[in-house]
Amino acid sequence: MARGSNALSLKAARRIALAAQGFGVPRPANITRAHLAKTVARLGLHQIDSVNVLARAHYLPAFSRLGAYDRALLDEAAWGRKSRRRLFEYWAHEASLLPLGLHPLLRWRMAQAARGERGWTTLRAFAHERRPEAEAVLDRIRAEGPLGASDFDHGKSRSGWWEWGHTKQALEFLFWSGRITTATRRGSFERVYDLMERVIPPAIMDLPTPAPADAHRDLVEIAARAMGIATMADLRDYFRLDLDDNRRAVESLVEEGRLLPVTVEGWRQPAFLHPGARQPRRIAGQALLVPFDPLIWERARTERLFGFRYRIEIYTPAHKRQHGYYVLPFLLDGALVARVDLKSDRQHGRLLVQKTTYEEAAPPETRERLTAELALMAEWLGLAPPPAL
Repeated sequence: MARGSNALSLKAARRIALAAQGFGVPRPANITRAHLAKTVARLGLHQIDSVNVLARAHYLPAFSRLGAYDRALLDEAAWGRKSRRRLFEYWAHEASLLPLGLHPLLRWRMAQAARGERGWTTLRAFAHERRPEAEAVLDRIRAEGPLGASDFDHGKSRSGWWEWGHTKQALEFLFWSGRITTATRRGSFERVYDLMERVIPPAIMDLPTPAPADAHRDLVEIAARAMGIATMADLRDYFRLDLDDNRRAVESLVEEGRLLPVTVEGWRQPAFLHPGARQPRRIAGQALLVPFDPLIWERARTERLFGFRYRIEIYTPAHKRQHGYYVLPFLLDGALVARVDLKSDRQHGRLLVQKTTYEEAAPPETRERLTAELALMAEWLGLAPPPAL
């Protein structure tokens, strides 16, 4: 479809979305820090999740796009020494790894949390009547250096005020409000917290804080660039903005020409195209997608784009699961054609395929190419590959 048109076919919208997410281009032969940095910048964030049945979720989006990269590169960017750090942890879509440059754009959210206007309900008391408890935790980190929740006494703390669970709540409040962030991770992926200013480089901390409305516009534009084409709800969901803040940001970006209103075949809601979005004629390649990949994390958008109904069934009783426990959709040449329930059997050094389900429209080569992608994943994880499907 011509660039100036305001109506797009569903297939064109799908190709735009995939290209914006970094699919449809050859994977690099030698994956460097620069490749990883470009991928994270393109996506805007990597969601963190505690489930480790296959691999930690934040490692997978880069694998899906780049192939078998060195996971130590991501560890270094996220939790390495300050001179190597390129990412920080904060609440964005959910708990996320974010490029350092996004720190100023999220300070309005930190300020809201500090005032008790954001964050889980149980944390908001720490902005008011329980503020001394949070300040005591902060003082201990300031004096002793990086600490995790397990470093605080079980039972009463040295202040004599609260149980361990309350200490964890105080830490989460301080995290939400931007006073602390994750310095590193240890053990079973436990956060080790430090003062924000001791983790984030001074060059980032010294950047001016934009007005909230300006930050909202920039976040929506980042989301639009990452998705290529999106509805109002899609744009809001990417960084979990409030309804009115998102609406005002979208309207302003449209007025400025930073978003282009379009219609998409079969979509009931109006859509918005990022002006820089590529519109390729075809998408080639294959990838396994973690449930928290930004291409598919919004299930309604996944169904709207691909005609693929996807739900994560971790919390579904085993006898009621349709496709499995930890199911990854398989992307093949621009279509979602299969889903595979995977597990890393670390004790025996194997990648296990618990179940595979093929879509009706899956092409004949799906099985062979999925087998190849599973072999690549197994090599990346240091496991023996599963048998051919």
